[in-house]
Amino acid sequence: MQKSLISQVQLGRQYAKEWPMRKELAPLFPEFRVIKATELALQTMPILALFTVFFQTSQLGMDYLPQSIAIALFFLTLPVQGLLWLGKRCDTSLNPALSSWYRDLYQKMVANGYQGNICTRKPTYRELAKLLSDMFEKMDKAFTKENL
Repeated sequence: MQKSLISQVQLGRQYAKEWPMRKELAPLFPEFRVIKATELALQTMPILALFTVFFQTSQLGMDYLPQSIAIALFFLTLPVQGLLWLGKRCDTSLNPALSSWYRDLYQKMVANGYQGNICTRKPTYRELAKLLSDMFEKMDKAFTKENL
């Protein structure tokens, strides 16, 4: 069943909060870069959209109001696109290689005293984010370096 646009954006915001923002994960997963770009866009694009409308209408006249509004709307949709991508990625199942790595990582964490739940069927990126967060929070640095 398809999710509504608003629920997909909300899911993307939750996933952005759950993903461990660690530089070690940046080369492995695009989430780090997408979350950083989306956060930047959430801060700057509304200001840029207002500046665009103000500047174009004041310099070029009210004849250019429709074009300036179209450009402003484009700027305002950029952070939404990032959140939509994150919302879609959150519920995406891991590919077989990554799923295998997820299960291996979980087994190693359990062997080192971790007590948590694992997804027995197809794990998703959200479950991977939770496992990676737990790894960074609950495991020592040597374990983290060894398994990344």
